[in-house]
Amino acid sequence: MIYKFNAYGHPNILGTHKTTLEFTKDEELSLNGDCIVGIKADFELSKLKRFIEDSKDNKLTVTIKAISNNKNQQIQEKIQAELNPGFNHNKEFVIRKTNFASERTFAIKADNAAFWLNRDLINFLKKKESKISVVVENKG
Repeated sequence: MIYKFNAYGHPNILGTHKTTLEFTKDEELSLNGDCIVGIKADFELSKLKRFIEDSKDNKLTVTIKAISNNKNQQIQEKIQAELNPGFNHNKEFVIRKTNFASERTFAIKADNAAFWLNRDLINFLKKKESKISVVVENKG
């Protein structure tokens, strides 16, 4: 199963949080959101809930890919994590290294967080016009 959505960059993206990363539907970002690596995310809660319901396996791969006008720039990150069946948030999509699960938490026990993402990707995301594709996959 695959679910895809897009998000955009912002000059205040820091990518310095050591245990989480987040995509938000918010259109602005303060410097306090150090886990946020994409704004204006276009995920749909109803489709994500269907993805969760139809998943037979809780193991996930989340791929973050820069969408660049420069065809030579291919920046991509893959994160392995476990699905949180209690995810139920229409505005925030959070991935955590820990096993803490709230309704904002889409995935737990991730092998990566904002701090360890490729700095080329974070620098790409500091530009407001930058766009990324987020692909969530599992075997279910």
